[in-house]
Amino acid sequence: MLDLSESRAQIDVIDKEITRLFQKRIDVCRDVAAYKIQNNKKVLDKTRENQKLEALSKLAEDGFKEHGICDLFTQVMAICRKRQYQIMKEEGVAQPVPFDCVDEIDKTNATVVFQGVEGAYSHAASMTYFGDLATYFHVPNFEEVMKAVANKEADFGVLPLENSSAGQVGDVYDLLTRYDNTIVGEYYLPVRHCLLGLKGADIDKIQTVYSHPQGLMQCGKFLNEHSSWQQISQANTAMAAQKVIKENNPKTAAIASETAAKLYGLEILEEGINDNKTNTTRFIIVSRKKCYRRDASKISIMFEIPHESGSLYTILSHMIYNDLNMTKIESRPIPEQPFEYRFFVDFEGNLADAAVENAILGIKEEAARLKILGNY
Repeated sequence: MLDLSESRAQIDVIDKEITRLFQKRIDVCRDVAAYKIQNNKKVLDKTRENQKLEALSKLAEDGFKEHGICDLFTQVMAICRKRQYQIMKEEGVAQPVPFDCVDEIDKTNATVVFQGVEGAYSHAASMTYFGDLATYFHVPNFEEVMKAVANKEADFGVLPLENSSAGQVGDVYDLLTRYDNTIVGEYYLPVRHCLLGLKGADIDKIQTVYSHPQGLMQCGKFLNEHSSWQQISQANTAMAAQKVIKENNPKTAAIASETAAKLYGLEILEEGINDNKTNTTRFIIVSRKKCYRRDASKISIMFEIPHESGSLYTILSHMIYNDLNMTKIESRPIPEQPFEYRFFVDFEGNLADAAVENAILGIKEEAARLKILGNY
């Protein structure tokens, strides 16, 4: 009969020896890092690591052990690289991130651009975030928002990034990659859709309803109860309200906000018709200035990685190693590289934190591309 206690005792001895040797390997990293710093060499030497894995796998006695050996030493080498990045930061050879730390984001006499028209949810988010002292103007699409900020026509742009019911706004993620604007803030706006009609309109006589595609989707249960209505998409909810005013037809209605009803003089035929009563849209505030508040606590980045096994884990492990809490990850296709993807990650931290600096350095060195989208 096998003696479990004896086997456990043997494992304890082996584990202590592994720990001792691992610590010794980590200690050698300082010498390796010093050499690479002196000779201006990159920390990641993929050719050397592959050679090491091939040599070590030959020491395994069978296929299962070979796979286990590769897994083990892949992680060992990854941890040693992270220690080298820390040493590079300690020695001051790593380039600092090109962002200025400020006490406050300057909103004084700000000019703010948003997509849509007055009465849209983007307009409501803008007004709530910046207040009555800002100057506002609107443009027809998301890209025009980014262009206006980049071309100094506006100080800030307000864009929807995701909705708690409908998910990501993919076009905005793509624009964050293409334009050199920076996220400097965010605002979460509760979405409460209403059915709006002309004064005196009868809900039982409605035949056509207008709204943004997401507005229609987010009110699916309500619209299913009125399946005879024709649903027609508009560029945004406020333009749907304008459409009802323009047509002046009591048989048409719009799904939009209470703000739009007041602004355009429409009657609320039914309120709170969205399926999810906690429906919320996250808006981001973008600026052409690369800055972050001293008390900023969330960082957004975008990175592209080699299309190979383990590459995503390798990048995310920099957050694990530096004890950073990732709060969100999204992927978007890379148009010029079919069926390959770039990733957008949010995590907690401040660009001045040592742990964040170490993680950013490691990701920058090992990703095919890294862009810091903002700290806010």
